[in-house]
Amino acid sequence: MNTDLLNILICPACGSAVREKDDAIECTACKRRYPIENGIPVMLADRAEKPKKS
Repeated sequence: MNTDLLNILICPACGSAVREKDDAIECTACKRRYPIENGIPVMLADRAEKPKKS
């Protein structure tokens, strides 16, 4: 993923920074994971995978 794009993205659920991890965009704070489809991050809160409770 383009690092310039990644640097301007924030988590729509909590407003924190995100990073690319595996084949998704992951929030550094709430750990929600947003899919990347056809090279485009889908930054919609209702499409996010919530972290598993431990």
